[in-house]
Amino acid sequence: MTTMAQGATDIRRHELAAFLRHRREHITPEQVGLPRGRRRRTPGLRREEIAHLSAVGVTWYTWLEQARDIQVSVQVLDALARTLLLDPSERAHLFQLAGAVDPTPATTCRTVTPAVRQVLEQLEPLPACVQNSRYDILAYNRTYGLLLCDLDALPPEDRNCMVLSFTHEPWRASIVHLEETQRLMAARFRATMAGHLAEPAWKMLLKRLRTESPEFREIWERHEVVAHRTKRKEFLNRYVGRITVEHTDMWLGPEAGPRMVTYAPADEESKERLERLQEMALSRVG
Repeated sequence: MTTMAQGATDIRRHELAAFLRHRREHITPEQVGLPRGRRRRTPGLRREEIAHLSAVGVTWYTWLEQARDIQVSVQVLDALARTLLLDPSERAHLFQLAGAVDPTPATTCRTVTPAVRQVLEQLEPLPACVQNSRYDILAYNRTYGLLLCDLDALPPEDRNCMVLSFTHEPWRASIVHLEETQRLMAARFRATMAGHLAEPAWKMLLKRLRTESPEFREIWERHEVVAHRTKRKEFLNRYVGRITVEHTDMWLGPEAGPRMVTYAPADEESKERLERLQEMALSRVG
């Protein structure tokens, strides 16, 4: 490692230690379900309490706060983030200081600005959403929220098109050509994953799909690879019936990362049904 790179690593390690100490000292025992006790002199929580709540060794955690040169796994960082009650920005800061990639599915994205959300709303009644290259659904308008299932009813970690297409029955039942869709999605996922093979979030998603779906395992073993392309799709919506749309990807950056996915009606009947679906979605808000 060069002197400059080593210096940057040392600075980041000391920043991580200071950040952990600061957060620990600003959490009360009551916030994490611990008794305060009469002899507590330490502001916030003790190191051994953080270690216990995070299921890590006290000595190891002490070294971490002392900026020792030790390896930190993403699983430990995830546990520390939960124990320290970090919000999304603090969690991202923790992983950045540790030089690690957050393995949890993305629920926020800097690309999803207020302006992008406004565009999603203005596209109504066209269903539209923002997805990243892992197929996590980062934002969506009301019509899209009812197009294949009730997305609002799902926890954020399940809002992934790959997971839903292979494991969620209402979503699967809404896709007219399910087998073809699954095959193309798996092939696109494989092609994109080639640039993210070492990233924990990608490996965790792949492991989940292989574990939960025999269909995915069978398709994955074919080693098919295709690129993204615009195509016509057909959905069988539970509320308004069959809808035929033209699928378009609009990339939100110079690289093939987050993209806005839009579905324009392919015929007048589909247009009318999407308008009815939007009315239903709006009535739920009211």
